Amino acid sequence: MNLNLLPGFSRSMAIAKVVKLLMVSGSVIVLDQISKMIILRSMPMFEIFPVIPGFFNITHIHNPGGAFGFMAGQGPEIRSLLFLAMSSLAAVTIVYFYLRTPAAYSWLSTALLLIFGGAIGNMIDRFRFGEVVDFLDFYAGGYHWPAFNMADSGITVGMTILVVHLLFNKMPE
Repeated sequence: MNLNLLPGFSRSMAIAKVVKLLMVSGSVIVLDQISKMIILRSMPMFEIFPVIPGFFNITHIHNPGGAFGFMAGQGPEIRSLLFLAMSSLAAVTIVYFYLRTPAAYSWLSTALLLIFGGAIGNMIDRFRFGEVVDFLDFYAGGYHWPAFNMADSGITVGMTILVVHLLFNKMPE
């Protein structure tokens, strides 16, 4: 990577940004892929393991669509092409903004890296399986939150931090 592409950053600051990208996003990707590997190897599809009865299960499912099953009913070729293209565009855009985020905006840069790591984690599933492995299943009575995974958690936490920055006008100029 040409570190001269980071205007306004010294070489050591640019290296620190790349290291942070690898550490934060890499952690999300590794945790996501390891947790999915454990599920794939230890639980048959649709098996349910109650963790906190009435609130939380580990449930092995695959989501062919996007968030909340978006486009799950479309053909696999259309879904794969669309989601891989969208994920790739989002990943490049996120890295672009991350590399230009001033060091003083540590929470904002971390948010972008959590989103990036989650996007890559789910993109890996789409390349490997054509769908995303989900297993975290929260519910209360008859109310179910759609099952999700560690990549989705990284995206959600990152988006929450990003929205807080937007709402409180804490964005860099």
